[in-house]
Amino acid sequence: MSNFSTLKPKKVLFIATRQIGDVLVTTPLISKARELWPDAEFHFLGYKGKLDMLKGNPEIAQVIETSDRPGFGEYLALFNKLFQRYDLALVTQPSDRAYLYGLVAAFHRVGILGGHPQGMANDKSKQQNAWKKFISMYTVDVDYFSQHVITEKLRLLEVFFRNPSELFSKPITVTPPIGEPLTPIIAGELTQPYVVIHPGPLTAYKRWPLAHWQHLITYLAKRGYQVVLSASPAKQDLQLNHDILSLLDEEVRKQVINTAGKLSIPQAGSLLRGAVLYIGVDTSITHLAAACNTPTITLFGATPPSNFGPWPNGFIGKQPYQLRARSQTVGNITILQGPGECVPCRKAGCLDRADSNSECLDLLEPAQVIEAIETVLVNN
Repeated sequence: MSNFSTLKPKKVLFIATRQIGDVLVTTPLISKARELWPDAEFHFLGYKGKLDMLKGNPEIAQVIETSDRPGFGEYLALFNKLFQRYDLALVTQPSDRAYLYGLVAAFHRVGILGGHPQGMANDKSKQQNAWKKFISMYTVDVDYFSQHVITEKLRLLEVFFRNPSELFSKPITVTPPIGEPLTPIIAGELTQPYVVIHPGPLTAYKRWPLAHWQHLITYLAKRGYQVVLSASPAKQDLQLNHDILSLLDEEVRKQVINTAGKLSIPQAGSLLRGAVLYIGVDTSITHLAAACNTPTITLFGATPPSNFGPWPNGFIGKQPYQLRARSQTVGNITILQGPGECVPCRKAGCLDRADSNSECLDLLEPAQVIEAIETVLVNN
C-alpha cells in the first residue's frame, strides 16, 4: 500500500475511453470521489457516442468527447484543451492512450494497470506498465477472474483513505442516466405488464441460440406478458431481433414489441424502470437494467461474473459473485451460467475469436431460465 495522500484536488478528470458499459461502471467511483472531495469540480473524458450513460449525472460538470481514432488535428486540439487543467486524473482504463491523456491533463494520476487475460503477469505486460506506474501516484492491477470491475475502479481511491476498507463499508450503487420519455407510439403499445429482452451482445460469442429465445418468448407470451425486444442500432443487432421474430408464431408475435434501434440510452432506462423483469446477455444494457433496479436475469458464458456481473445496487463489500455457479442471485440480480468445467474461460468463445459460438451458452437450456423467471416473478 502506498502512503496515504492528503491531496485535495479542486479539479478532477475521470477518463474512460471504451464502451458505454465501461462508462456506467465508473459511476460508483464518481460518487465515492464526491464523498471525499465535496467541493471539487468533476469532468469526464470518453469517446463520442459512448457517454449517454452519464446523462443527467449530478456530479459531472463537463463531459469531454473524443474520437476513438482521432487524427493529428483532433489530438492537438484535445491536448490544448486538457493541458494541465486538472489537479488529478483517474485513469479507469489500462490503455496507453488513456494514460497519455491523464499525463497531459493533470499534475497527479491514479490508474488501472492491465495484465495477462489469464491472470498471469508476463514480462511484456510488466514492460508496458512500467512507464504508467512511473507517472502515477498509485495504481491498481486488473484481475479478470476474482476482482469485480467496480471494486477495481473504487480501489483507485485507496491511496486517499487512511483505512482503505472504508471504501467498501457502505452500500455501493451504480447511477443510471436520467430517463427520457418513450415515443408516443412505443408508449401506446405497452398495454399490460411487460418483460424487456435484450438478446444482442457486442460480440457473437456472447449470444444465446435463436431457438432458445423463441422458446422463452413463447413461454412469456403464454404467461400473459408483453415482450419488448431491445437492441442497439448496429446492423447485426437489428438482424438478430428480426431473426428471432421470424421464428415466432403469429399469436405470440402479437405480444412482442420490437424497439430495436429506436431508443436512446436514457429512453432505454425509462423502458427498463417500467418492466417487471429484464432478461439479457453479457452486455451494457444488462448493467443499465441492474442500475435501474429492475429485476434482472443475465446469461453468462465466457465472461467471469466475478469480474463483470451486473452490480446489485446497495451491495456492501468487494465481491457480490462466485466465479462459477449454474445459478446465483444477489439482490434482484440472477446470473445463470452454462455447464462445463471450462466455464468461465474468459476467451472469445470456444474458438477464441469474436465470431465464435460458446458451447456453454448453447447448452444453457431455456428450462433453466424459465425456472429463474418463475422465482423472480413469485418474489416480486
